[in-house]
Amino acid sequence: MPLSRPRQTERTPFLAEIFLISAAALVLEISYTRIISFKLYYYYTYLVIGLALLGLGSGAVVVAVSKRLKAMSTARLLLGCSVAGAVGVVVGYLAVSMMPLDTILLWEGSTGQRAKTMLQLLGICLGLYVSFLPIGVIIATLFARRPQDINRLYFSDLAGAALACIVVVPVMAWIGPVAAVGAAAVILLAVALRLSTTTDQVLRIGTAVGVAVLAVVVVRPSVAPEIRAEASKGLRPETNTSATRWSALFRVDAVEIDLDTADHDPNTLLFHDGIAGSAIWQWDGDPASLTRFDDDDRSVPFSALGTPPERMLIIGAAGGNEVQAALHFGAEQIDAVELNPATADLLRGQYADYAGNVTTQPDVNYVVGDGRSYLAERDTEYDLIWFVAPDSYAASNAASSGAFVLSESYLYTQEMLEEALEHLTPRGMVVMQFGENDYEGRPNRTARLAATARNAFEASNIAPFDQHIAVTTTYSETFFYGVSTTILKRTPFTADELDRIEERVPVVPTMELRYLPGRPGDEATAPVNQVITLDDDALRGLFDSYQYDVRGITDDRPFFWHFTPFADVVGGSEGRFDVEIAVGERVLLLLLLIAIVLAAVFLLGPFLLVRGTWRRLPDKATSAPIFGILGLAFIAFEITLIQKFSLFLGYPTYSLTVTLMSILLFTGVGALVSPRWHARPTRLLSVLAASIVVLALFYILVSPSIIDALLDWPRLAKMGVVVVLCAPLGVCLGMFMPFAITLVSRGNEHSEESVAWGWAINGFFSVIGSTLTTIVSMTYGFRTVLFASMLLYLVAIGLLAVLARRRPPVSVSAHGPTVGL
Repeated sequence: MPLSRPRQTERTPFLAEIFLISAAALVLEISYTRIISFKLYYYYTYLVIGLALLGLGSGAVVVAVSKRLKAMSTARLLLGCSVAGAVGVVVGYLAVSMMPLDTILLWEGSTGQRAKTMLQLLGICLGLYVSFLPIGVIIATLFARRPQDINRLYFSDLAGAALACIVVVPVMAWIGPVAAVGAAAVILLAVALRLSTTTDQVLRIGTAVGVAVLAVVVVRPSVAPEIRAEASKGLRPETNTSATRWSALFRVDAVEIDLDTADHDPNTLLFHDGIAGSAIWQWDGDPASLTRFDDDDRSVPFSALGTPPERMLIIGAAGGNEVQAALHFGAEQIDAVELNPATADLLRGQYADYAGNVTTQPDVNYVVGDGRSYLAERDTEYDLIWFVAPDSYAASNAASSGAFVLSESYLYTQEMLEEALEHLTPRGMVVMQFGENDYEGRPNRTARLAATARNAFEASNIAPFDQHIAVTTTYSETFFYGVSTTILKRTPFTADELDRIEERVPVVPTMELRYLPGRPGDEATAPVNQVITLDDDALRGLFDSYQYDVRGITDDRPFFWHFTPFADVVGGSEGRFDVEIAVGERVLLLLLLIAIVLAAVFLLGPFLLVRGTWRRLPDKATSAPIFGILGLAFIAFEITLIQKFSLFLGYPTYSLTVTLMSILLFTGVGALVSPRWHARPTRLLSVLAASIVVLALFYILVSPSIIDALLDWPRLAKMGVVVVLCAPLGVCLGMFMPFAITLVSRGNEHSEESVAWGWAINGFFSVIGSTLTTIVSMTYGFRTVLFASMLLYLVAIGLLAVLARRRPPVSVSAHGPTVGL
């Protein structure tokens, strides 16, 4: 007995199936961004985005070129692809988790090592691709075979993805991304069970067994193969970890170490996504016993203050080391903010007694959240605001907002420094400490911070800047890294404050004075000192001639760690092709190249197999750019808004969840209501053109002021604001694809192939758009990306108008417009 009625008589729209399958795809995609960030490096999360879009897009191509799939009933095809999708998830996870890899060899290895590494990377790509391809076949089949239901199908597709956005972050925090991958496979098998019939007992039993096995992985993810981090990371498979915690930001592994050196070394290192990021120090709870801080660079801010701070804020509290330092130096009230709940969970739970119960000390308020939002939500004034390397290549800037960021940080922008200055007492100081491994050769981080601070002081009408900043450095002989300490004040440094900083030099090993107002330090020609002291014209000349880009950053272009322009990466200028400096930029360009090649092979190449049919497709020259522009412009809008709202919502994962959910949900609403406009294409396109212009200009010109004005609102209220801000854009964008698909299907004897062709083009530009958007954002800023997206949509509207004039008119019944095929 067949699984379903013959295809030509099928009337089931399969709305529930596409809803569940899209939810599974989104859960799978976001879960893999976390897994890949741990296995490789955070910037490889674009690999996941691109391959997910590639798999979903190439599903349409497979449907178009496969005669066997065309002959299958829709129910049977969905059943087979659901099972294949679940199998693909298992195969993909095994490939991703177990493939040995050292991506640094792509840049530093021999020719043979580079070739081998590239093949290994492509193996991971293939594993990810096969996870999403069957899902793409399902979605493409339903879209192509049921253009009359495209509005409801598109809505169900996006509603399923929107629901997954809501649940995936708490699910990953609860059970981890490995279990979430297993849950996605379970959903696919559940769809298969729903589509199977009672006569297919063997299939039903096999599927039920698969569900049971995968359910074990969901409940106990430790039974799945351990993810093997790449060789260049510090966390090895043989490392004896005492605790592991996954979160939506990064994975934390606690490793107890025994360095046979002085008591200045921590007993427990915390690895962030496989890289040593912070530490938990054993402590007996007595502040007087913390003498290790007396000759440590953490003593410098307290010495500069002279008397203990009455109230201080620590941004980037991590394992509590700086909290212990503040207690030792007599701080009366300490607000300590840590972004990652996994770190806080370790410090409050398993390591609470070990760390002297530092989070529950009477003078300590240890909270989980975003430092900037925490500051904006309060009117508190502080004697000391201490930024303790709150960003690192494996920390919040690395994996925040899930998949859609490279290394932006809203903690180091001009606007953030202005906010911090507003929260200082008259004697208050802002202190920023982070690694600077080659201060003499390229003090890029300190120079950019000085440039950003200079802009913030000018905007706050505080002058002269060179009287309000002090810079020192130290070097760790144990861990082989340098630390730069920058101190900022609203009022000029006093002689007593400068004396106390100088007095630290003989006490703190390796400490050097780099810049103190009117005091000996580095030569005036040192890059940081030039940024501080040059006049505006000379400073612009310095920026133009300096080897790296160290200009100040703003919320519109918050990529603090982006020092090497992409043109220099391609050109390989001497001194700029550096593992630390240019690796992110090189990876982005490599991923863009991989995306272009794979998309061309899997999305466009298969049409060579049906080139006879492809030649007969009408209006290819018009429809191809339409679908391409819609793919590129949509992903650009989506990624940019997620990045912008990560500042507003504070906790980065909330931006991914709320913004993406809002855009997807209301895009679905737009798709649902769009058919009533299809009979009046001129009016529809006119409304869409006006709406796109108004919305884009609103996000460019008005939304920054809203974000700034409402930054101190409660988080739940801010989530509501994001939903409201995203809703009109989502409805507007949701009308484009159903209308475009309707146009290419109308009066077309090759409607399925035309839809598949359009879907493939859309997928091609979506695949490259995720990486390209970030490159453009890093180079020109978010406002430029939004403006470019607006122009692209206007071009698409013009092409849609041309196509609409060539297609047969829509017949209108009492029930609304219908599309003739």
